[in-house]
Amino acid sequence: ERLQKRATLDMTTPQQVNFTNAFNVNRTTLALFASCSTKDELHIIRDAFFLGMASRLCPEEYEAMRTTIITDQSAFESIASSIKTPKALESMVTAARAADGWQSLMDSLHAIANAVGSDLDGIWMGLETGRLEWLGAASAAHPLKLILKKAIKDDDKSTERDVVDAKMIWMYALSLSIPSLSDVSEAWKQKVDMEDKMNPLKGFDRNRWDCRLDEWRPLDLGVQEAAERGGSSFLAAWDA
Repeated sequence: ERLQKRATLDMTTPQQVNFTNAFNVNRTTLALFASCSTKDELHIIRDAFFLGMASRLCPEEYEAMRTTIITDQSAFESIASSIKTPKALESMVTAARAADGWQSLMDSLHAIANAVGSDLDGIWMGLETGRLEWLGAASAAHPLKLILKKAIKDDDKSTERDVVDAKMIWMYALSLSIPSLSDVSEAWKQKVDMEDKMNPLKGFDRNRWDCRLDEWRPLDLGVQEAAERGGSSFLAAWDA
């Protein structure tokens, strides 16, 4: 749904219809951003998406570039040997990037996108930025999650309330690495009289950490929205 909103076009011309159809066909490739763990992996998905779009919108330039890959023995063997392996997409993109005609193909694709009022780079950067921000937040808060989950596992008397407390603490920790949530995380720190902003376990008082408080809702929603922008969800990240 988010991808569709970012690519909404006023389909009043055949060019716009063709562009939107090409985008929809390649939507599954674009959605692979949610499986990426690094910027390099993200850029593989970006260029695979651009290639898919170009194959439909710039067929002559695409075919010319494909021919140079097929006739390059090294590139052809690299792609052929990776078929049906996890490296297949990366091999294809790597060969395409190195091929004669790559840049002119990308220029043609972006010219068509601009002509129909679509900012392909802007669409992609929204996904890339969201993914990297979420990966960074989850990584920074990961050590705390391990501590919290171990405490619950090791306590035979732990209750559902303990799980809720742990998730709230981790959600707060995630918010610390999301720039747009700096104000709401600070508001929560003040509300619960937290001793150390970077260590919510220090002086933790479960009676103050009440998810029904008004100050909690924007933090809760903000973290969940950041997870969505990153192609994930809070619960999926907690269970990972």
